[in-house]
Order: sequence, then structure tokens, then C-alpha cells
Amino acid sequence: MQTPPVALSIAGSDNSAGAGAQADLKTFTALGVYGLTAITCVVAEVPDRVSAIAPVPPEIVAEQVRLSLEAYPVAAVKTGMLHSRAVVEAVCGALEGARLPLVIDPVLIATSGARLLEEEGIAAYRNLLFPLATLVTPNLDEAAVLWGRPISSLAEMREAGRALCGQFGCGFLLKGGHLKGEAVDLLVTPDGAEAEFTAPRVPGVATHGTGCALSAAITAGLAGGMPLAEAVACAKQFVTRAIAQHYRWSGPTGETHALNHQAH
Repeated sequence: MQTPPVALSIAGSDNSAGAGAQADLKTFTALGVYGLTAITCVVAEVPDRVSAIAPVPPEIVAEQVRLSLEAYPVAAVKTGMLHSRAVVEAVCGALEGARLPLVIDPVLIATSGARLLEEEGIAAYRNLLFPLATLVTPNLDEAAVLWGRPISSLAEMREAGRALCGQFGCGFLLKGGHLKGEAVDLLVTPDGAEAEFTAPRVPGVATHGTGCALSAAITAGLAGGMPLAEAVACAKQFVTRAIAQHYRWSGPTGETHALNHQAH
């Protein structure tokens, strides 16, 4: 009999399976964690564009979460694309009292530049979801929205991370993939600790879902009992391998790339 750790992803469905709940499940499986999902919306997308989004009713999202928590020994939870204030509120209600490690990937802006969260949803993140969080994992565009100022250097990442951590009382992992030079992520935690995680860039890769895979890998580490900093370090290595050993296909519209979640 096997009893692997269990993690729950509350996220959108991506038909290309490079991001969203599908990417989370691939990541959980690769890291030895049994994955559950609560689907928040159905997204028609490929790596370079989002063409349509259909939301799942908030009460259905909440019921998926409740049933998962009732039936399985969920050890950690992550949220991805929530899309609307109503879904954020429903998720918070369903998680109330769960007291589980919670990783929030604040999916505000897609790799393609598409806006993925309604404006009023950002206030719900701030007021309802972040107080439940163990860690929030914004990219620099998302961190700038949350902080209210642009971020263009490692020094500004540190300033923003400290400010956001102090404001919301949870850890923040700012993902510096959009800066020049090495890909540097900065972890800031409420106890005042800071840590940088670096990896060399892999040129010529145009894919999506790296943020989903990173937050899912952190969630898998937490579900397995890792301390937060160790879970982040292992997740960074996982995503770096997935990018370096990516998949590639040629077609009528050019090349399509995808992360290799099984890379070793």
C-alpha cells in the first residue's frame, strides 16, 4: 500500500497543458505527490496567446475544494488562476479553518501579456486570500501591481519583497525572470530572512507555465514536509531542468515549445 503526500491545485484548465491545473498535476506527479484539482475556469490558450476564458461557477469551485479536503489527507494547497472576486471569495470560504500550507501564484498577467484577473479580484487577494497564505509567488509585473511601483533591478526586488512581506505577513518569492542577466528569484519571509535563488538562462525557449510549475513544485515540497526555503530551492532546480530539457515541435505557425516536467 502506498500513501504519498497529497496536494490540491485550485487553478484554471489550460488546453495546451503547459500551464494551469494540468501543469500542476504533471509537477506533482513528477515529484511523488498525489495531485487533486479544483478547476476555476476553462482557458483556450497556447504558449503565445490566450483566446478565450470561461469561468466555472464559484459555488462549484468551492464544492470541489470542500470535497477534496473531506476525502483526502491534503497536506498543502496552491492557487493559480482564480479570475474573479467571486471565485476568490468562494475559495477563501472553502479553505477557512483548513490551516494548511498555502502557496498563492497570483495569476494576474499571462506570459503573453493577457490580463487574467478582474480588477476587483486584486482587492480580494489582498484582503481575503493573502492573510491565509504561507507564500505568494508573483512575477515582477504582478509584484509591481501589488506594490504599486515598477521593479527593474534586484535592489528594487528586495525593497518590494520586504514591503509586501511586511504588509501581508506572509512569505513572498519574487521571480526575477524578466530582469537581464541570470534568472534570480528572491525569497523574503516574515522572520526577516532573505534568500536568493539563481539559475542560468536557457536561450531560445518560448513557452509558458513556468510560474505554475514553480509554485506547484514548492507546494509539493511543503506537502512532503520540507521547510519553505528548501522547498523553494528544490522547485527552482526542478523548473530549471524543465526549461533546459524542454520539448519542441514545428508546425504551420512556427515552433511550439513546452516544459519537460519529467526532466531529470
